[in-house]
Amino acid sequence: MPGWLEAVQGLADRGEPGVLVTVAAVRGHAPREAGAKMVVGPTESWDSVGGGNLEATAVERARALLACRATTPELLTLRLTDRAPNEYGRQCCGGEVTLLLEPLATARPHLAVFGVGHVGLALAGILNTLPVHLHLIDSRTTQLTPGRLAGLAGGAARLHVHHAPIPELALAELPAGTHLLIMTHDHAEDAALCDAALRRPDLGFTGLIGSKVKWARFREQLRAVGHAEETLARITTPIGLPGIRGKSPAVIALSVAAQLQQVLEAAEPCAVSSVPTPQRTP
Repeated sequence: MPGWLEAVQGLADRGEPGVLVTVAAVRGHAPREAGAKMVVGPTESWDSVGGGNLEATAVERARALLACRATTPELLTLRLTDRAPNEYGRQCCGGEVTLLLEPLATARPHLAVFGVGHVGLALAGILNTLPVHLHLIDSRTTQLTPGRLAGLAGGAARLHVHHAPIPELALAELPAGTHLLIMTHDHAEDAALCDAALRRPDLGFTGLIGSKVKWARFREQLRAVGHAEETLARITTPIGLPGIRGKSPAVIALSVAAQLQQVLEAAEPCAVSSVPTPQRTP
């Protein structure tokens, strides 16, 4: 079983959230010394800060922080005496332990750009500077050659390049919560992707490039295959911030990237004080 350091790396590799729990201070007797660490993920934990009520309370608190995407560290102090009203069984070591809970910056949002033409490539160049998982998907191999994508090397994003002759199949494999930008060279591909995206309510923002006339035609097609009006409202089109009139690939990409940043910032983490705190020992 991996230790806490390997667990942090594993969470970072998978883009999953976690909390690092450290024994910050010990008074009297305790199961672990100051400096002992564990990592808590949404469903698993790694290493140990002492077991028993101490550790179970730390895990519960860490998962409360994860549930609301808290970013601020906090201290949790627990007494290990037979007089303490412990929820997960008694620990009678006689000491007091202060734990530091630090949310880890290991979770990265997933952004998927369908269509790596002039606008898609310009948009990828901007999004590649962000700490995200960036999926570039195109049905044309010519758009995904190493030479064409060479400018994306060394960015902050983790790049995933998908050649997908049937792009909606690639969409089906994207993680829940992925934000989509649909901007392929083919309106038939765009329509098929909109249909596939609407059949996945677990996805995030879905933006479609194009005019109001294009969307009016798509809406009729999507209604004809069973999508209700409230479902169609999940697609944002035209994409980009309103009020930016330029139509060059660079300007469109800048406008769309700014809109996506607004989407990412809308998922604001909660304040630590608003997270329900497990019962602490007196």
